[in-house]
Amino acid sequence: MTEKEKMLAGEVYDAVDPELIGELGQTRELIHDFNMLRPSETVKMKEILKQLLGHIGDDNIIVNQPFHCDYGSQISVGKRFFANFNFTVLDEARVTIGDDCFIGPNVSIYTACHSTDPVERNSRKEWARPVTIGNNVWIGGSVTILPGVTIGNNVTIGAGSVVVADIPSDTIAVGNPCRVIKRV
Repeated sequence: MTEKEKMLAGEVYDAVDPELIGELGQTRELIHDFNMLRPSETVKMKEILKQLLGHIGDDNIIVNQPFHCDYGSQISVGKRFFANFNFTVLDEARVTIGDDCFIGPNVSIYTACHSTDPVERNSRKEWARPVTIGNNVWIGGSVTILPGVTIGNNVTIGAGSVVVADIPSDTIAVGNPCRVIKRV
């Protein structure tokens, strides 16, 4: 298997593999172009997002600048997607976001995992776990979503939360660690 195949399979891979470094560089070029556009250049923004992201549900997508991601191609967003300023996605694994999702400012989604052992961590070996977000989800500002998390449908995640475990459908969840406080 290539290092990229290992990464996408959730296996330990070499994060400084030349092929992966090359892809990261290409993505950063597109991200730079996207973030440097004038706010009125919405057609160009959507063209770049179509090149960058793995799947877009429809043309009704808004991603406010700045936006950052690692690969882009592992990110799938549904219909009527909105992301506010400073949306960051480390998409070493798949990140799937459903229809009618709203992402507040300064939200981060992480899929990359690193060893807590310093010697292992310094080897630049890592692995990744996918993140899935259902339909009709509102992620409040400054939320961090950690690797391997699934958020169900019709969920609100309160501002400032750190989502470390799955959140079931039809709930409101807040805190660090994020926990369900109400069923809807």
